[in-house]
Amino acid sequence: IARALCMKPDLMLFDEPTSALDPEIVGEVLNVMRDLAKGGMTMVVVTHEMDFARNVSDKVVFMDQGVIAEQGKPEDMFTHPKMPRTREFLARYLSE
Repeated sequence: IARALCMKPDLMLFDEPTSALDPEIVGEVLNVMRDLAKGGMTMVVVTHEMDFARNVSDKVVFMDQGVIAEQGKPEDMFTHPKMPRTREFLARYLSE
């Protein structure tokens, strides 16, 4: 992340940024990303960190088998998903 920021990007792409990290470091990385979002950095993040997605994103896209199944504001997607597949995923994932 630090190296990418040296380039002063307008947009940052993250593909599962915490997936290979030691569990003790995950929170630190998410905090850095949270601070970037608060500072106005535009980010596209692929993640299974549902709490992070819910609290930091402006828009959530749920993909199923490589296809967009549903998209919307996080408050709508996480509390009132419209599609059965989204409801199924969130019920399973958020109960863990």
